Amino acid sequence: MYTQFEVESHFDGRLQVIFLNQPEVFNSLNKVMLKELRSAVEAFGKDETVRCIAISGRGKAFCAGQNLKDAVDLKDHVDDDREIQRIVIDYYNPLVEAITHSKKPIISLVNGPAVGAGAMLALITDFTLATESAYFSLAFANIGLIPDTAGTYYLPRLVGHQLASYLAFTGKKVPAMEAKKLGMIADVFPDAEFAEKSFEILGHLSFAATKAIGLTKKAFFEAESNTLKEQLDLESIYQQSAAQSHDFREGITAFLEKRKPNYIGK
Repeated sequence: MYTQFEVESHFDGRLQVIFLNQPEVFNSLNKVMLKELRSAVEAFGKDETVRCIAISGRGKAFCAGQNLKDAVDLKDHVDDDREIQRIVIDYYNPLVEAITHSKKPIISLVNGPAVGAGAMLALITDFTLATESAYFSLAFANIGLIPDTAGTYYLPRLVGHQLASYLAFTGKKVPAMEAKKLGMIADVFPDAEFAEKSFEILGHLSFAATKAIGLTKKAFFEAESNTLKEQLDLESIYQQSAAQSHDFREGITAFLEKRKPNYIGK
């Protein structure tokens, strides 16, 4: 079904892990991969069996960014045919929106370098886990471009205007441990323990109250543009929606019965 990546299913289908699988080009992004990624994210988002989605890479890298050979067949006509703009509009932007608006938690497992659009692919997910040997680089300016893949939206919100400008202007490599200290990513594990530690977290999410997580994700996104009053009103609406779920009733029942809840994601 998919030609650019492999999908591993875990926990009876609750967890779907997408492994970018073009290691010979360090999992650099091309049009087919971007289209397939969007399709997979949307399909898993609609599948009631799936409770969590993860994105990682095969080989030495997470993702080296845009495959320039796939994008720059422009010769001397960059200004005339707007090819780069079409790639951003037709391939990158729909993927960003699919990840951002998915009702399922989407986690990046960064197993190696994440560069340019590859760094942003990691950072636009709900949270990012990385190996100690991984690093991030917003290398767009190094080839005369601006951060896309929502880089100008998310990076200042993650690290602030000053640091976002510094990272974007210079393309500085940020080691995973430093990225964690800066608030760019959620956690870092030793390379040898990465699979075990990250799957503990993914396993938790795969059996969690998925509807509540989806509503939390949506509320966080909308908070970026809401006033406090608007966000308080929104919280009351989303809280009521969560309270009407099966998982809320199960959570309360399990608490009273002093047992582990059996959430079904509804």
